[in-house]
Amino acid sequence: MSQGTAGGFTLVEVMVALAITAIALTTGIKATSALTSNAGRQATLMLAQVCAQNRLVELRLARRLPGVGDSSSRCTQGGRELRVEQQVRATPNPNFQRVEVAVMEGGYTVTQVATIVGRD
Repeated sequence: MSQGTAGGFTLVEVMVALAITAIALTTGIKATSALTSNAGRQATLMLAQVCAQNRLVELRLARRLPGVGDSSSRCTQGGRELRVEQQVRATPNPNFQRVEVAVMEGGYTVTQVATIVGRD
């Protein structure tokens, strides 16, 4: 009877292979989580920009200068409730006013847009 080398893997080789697989899976899960989180932030930003632009269009369509001061309103986009804060400030030229619109969610500013509104 001749004694041959047994085919197969040792316990150490199996453990190393499992460790490498676990590291690869963990890295993949973290990457997937980062992509999902980024997609959520982009969706929130897009909805906030729609709210901000809608507010500025409303001001332009009113065809009159908005009153100087601060105001706040709600904007529902994509099933999400966002808060729109508007600041209107006078400029050196009385025919124009500076308008800043900040859109917030959960106490954090998502986006901010500023423009000049003129008298029509």
